[in-house]
Amino acid sequence: MLKVLDTMKLSEQQLETQAEEALRACLEGVPFLEIQEIAREDARSDIAADLLGTVSSPAGIRRLIIEVKSNGQPRLARQAVNQIFRYIQSCPQAYGIFIAPYVSPRAAEICVQEGVGFLDLSGNCRLCFDGIYIEREGRPNKFAQRRGLRSLYKPKATRVLRVLLNNPKRMWKVIDLAEEAQVSLGLASNVKRELADREWICTEADGFSLTVPEALLAEWSDNYSFRQNRVKDYYSMKPIFEIEEALAEYCENRGFRYALTSLSGAARLAPSVRYQRAFAYVEGSLDDIALQLSLKEVTSGANVSLFTPYDEGVFYGTADYEGLQIASPPQVYLDLISFRGRGEEAANTLLEEVIKLQW
Repeated sequence: MLKVLDTMKLSEQQLETQAEEALRACLEGVPFLEIQEIAREDARSDIAADLLGTVSSPAGIRRLIIEVKSNGQPRLARQAVNQIFRYIQSCPQAYGIFIAPYVSPRAAEICVQEGVGFLDLSGNCRLCFDGIYIEREGRPNKFAQRRGLRSLYKPKATRVLRVLLNNPKRMWKVIDLAEEAQVSLGLASNVKRELADREWICTEADGFSLTVPEALLAEWSDNYSFRQNRVKDYYSMKPIFEIEEALAEYCENRGFRYALTSLSGAARLAPSVRYQRAFAYVEGSLDDIALQLSLKEVTSGANVSLFTPYDEGVFYGTADYEGLQIASPPQVYLDLISFRGRGEEAANTLLEEVIKLQW
């Protein structure tokens, strides 16, 4: 069983030790390469490297300049590359290597474009110098899920993401974003920092805006399931549209928020597939709603699925469509894409015909 380690609990020195061990394990597999030294530099200037290495091969002696970061997202990778380049100015024959617990695909691209090697602490890497080419990918990440990934998709943090995805062209001050998303200023600042690490926002004098909404929505969908909500499945003898209208009337009469989502939402926003099951977020007791609408709870053969939201943020951006409340396009997309089969087909149509046009 894969042993999972938490790099957030490692000190800077421990992280550098892990980086050194990973680099040695990678290079020791090259039969004609000899590692002479890998050690911490005695920092005497602002351009000191985290680690310095010396290796020898038939091509001669090569100096290695190694930058170690606890975060392998693009902003930190670019920062590491810049630090390596500053060091190489005084040591032009050196080869730079970026090491982090996890190196994101975009961070890896940055390294490749700049001619810098990279390595993660699970052994995935790309190193290319002196006729040596080592590329390894697909090794399981033995380190705990990155803190940024966990924090970015926590329930209240996703309120901020919905605001940004529903207003992709707007410039935001953090204080305004926090107010709009109904979260604390600190949480909004943390989300902004995580997005900046991924280079998904652009910051200017009057605020910041989301610049890569598609990447954000894609990563969120990889970390989302509609089953995060409390879901109950029911069967009704009535046609689907009658069930949806009855649900809307019930909620409106009692002042409950509701929003059709998944296939029910897509049928209004970007119809592309036939559907035979109603999906909706609702406030209030699901048992009371089922009783009033004559819905029978079932374990199979359902044609109604009601969600108690995992967070009230799911209602952000809800809009009226011919008298029915429909969840925002990004929310409908998330609920569709995690519903296999026709849900994925409908999600792709919604993305192309509605969401991308707003971006």
